[in-house]
Amino acid sequence: MRRLPKSLLLACLSRPLRVRSPLPRLHPPPPPHQARPRSLPFSTQTLTRAPPPPPDAAAAAEAKPAGLVFLEAAELHESEGDHRKALDLALRAIAQLQEPHGGWSLPVARALRLAGAAASRVGLAGDGLESLGAAAEIVDYLAPARRGEPEVAAVGAAVHEQLARAKMAVGRRWDAVGDLRRALELRSGCLDEGSAELGDAYRDVAEAYAGVLDFDKALSLCLKALEIAEARFGEDLTEVAKVRRLLAVIYTGLGRHVDAQEQIELAKMVYEPLGLNVELSQVEIDGANIRILLGRSEEALNDLKREMKRADKESEERALAYVTMAKILSSQERIGDAKRCLEIARGIIDAKDSVNPGRIAEAYAEISMLHESMGEFETSLSLMKKTLAVLEGAKDMQHVEGSISARMGWILLHTGRVAEAIPYLETAVDKLKNCFGPQHFGLGFTYKHLGEAYLQADKHESAVKFLTLAKGIVHATFAPTHEDSIDMNQSLANAYGLMGSYKLAMDFQEQVIDAYKSCGTDSSDDLREAYRLREQLRMKAKGLRHAVFPANSLPVLPERRD
Repeated sequence: MRRLPKSLLLACLSRPLRVRSPLPRLHPPPPPHQARPRSLPFSTQTLTRAPPPPPDAAAAAEAKPAGLVFLEAAELHESEGDHRKALDLALRAIAQLQEPHGGWSLPVARALRLAGAAASRVGLAGDGLESLGAAAEIVDYLAPARRGEPEVAAVGAAVHEQLARAKMAVGRRWDAVGDLRRALELRSGCLDEGSAELGDAYRDVAEAYAGVLDFDKALSLCLKALEIAEARFGEDLTEVAKVRRLLAVIYTGLGRHVDAQEQIELAKMVYEPLGLNVELSQVEIDGANIRILLGRSEEALNDLKREMKRADKESEERALAYVTMAKILSSQERIGDAKRCLEIARGIIDAKDSVNPGRIAEAYAEISMLHESMGEFETSLSLMKKTLAVLEGAKDMQHVEGSISARMGWILLHTGRVAEAIPYLETAVDKLKNCFGPQHFGLGFTYKHLGEAYLQADKHESAVKFLTLAKGIVHATFAPTHEDSIDMNQSLANAYGLMGSYKLAMDFQEQVIDAYKSCGTDSSDDLREAYRLREQLRMKAKGLRHAVFPANSLPVLPERRD
């Protein structure tokens, strides 16, 4: 059985973006002469249309201030961190602003944004998303007719950025990327090409794409952010180094390890003369991990030894350096030394009361994977449970929870604890779909493992459902002749065979045979096994009692094992 790909845990390295009472039902049709935007089942459906002009200027002056006073007061309370008061005032502002401005107006969008942000921060996540979604629909409706107006672009960008953060807080990272991209589009239309705000927007969107492992899209955006940062700060400031570190993550995700190492070295040149030891330690560890990928383990070991001398003995950076060293020693089959490094790392992080649960979770996840690679599944599971406990209640960490749950599910399935595996795999499917999108290969493997678990639990229809979903993703990612695609067809043949749907089982078994035929002589053993299974299926279809099917999954040759 295939191990869940470790690249899913790249998500553990992505850092959260910088932080910059039920809501009423609101939503009017726009003026009749304009095209009506799509109808939503919630907050914009009862907003009023724009009112007729007031009869005189005095009436206008009287109507305007009330809602704006509430809105400005709400913004003041938001800036002071009093979110409950900000929410109350924003709701009052919405009610007042509809009358003079109409529901489909910029002031109402501002108030909805503020109400949504405040609601999210006081724990009313659903109401916050509803309000922010309504604000986004209003600004997107207004933007085409008022293209080029700085206020519309600024409010629209703020709305979409806030909506993205609210989605990330509930694990909808994939959806959030689109909102950040929309905010960037709005800012690009009204900001100077080299402005700091635009550079930050490019970096935010690049970071968001990297966070969902879409490194191709992240690259061009990050290069643009770097171009703006260099033009503003030159080569030597920490803002440029931050962008370079993100660029190194993106290059690593793309497999461009030499380029990633170059960015790390340039970042080190900034941190070292400034005496920024924590940042320097972090890039040293990142650089060591990249050198491992480049096959330069001895250089990586030397870097880590130097880092251990500089880092504080009880620091998280020192613990992570020991974890990376254990990774190298384990690959060199120096298992005893590797375990000793892991013990030291655990001793440090077990005693830490970190304000950054993501860093601690990253360390536990790495340690657990190393124990798993040594075949110490119980230790690995224990550490993964500890990781989930660290992440409990932490915002923006559902992607890590999903990755850990998927891996726990795989280990439990692999060790024959099917009933325990299923809840973890079901949780993983839910979180990974929201975090990485419906077509990510990691989700495909999680579907596969869940399908296999259902198959072993005699839930054949559920097994077929998830194995079919898995096949669509894995075939699209790796092509039909890849070993994982072939194994997916074999799993479906097994499932249909157990259900007694022999015609469908034979169809998938034929696909397995055809794929191995196209792979050449290297797959001769696999091809023989596929023929044998096809013959067993034929015998089962004829009702012969001595037929045995399935005979488990296809054998995994030693050179194919993870």
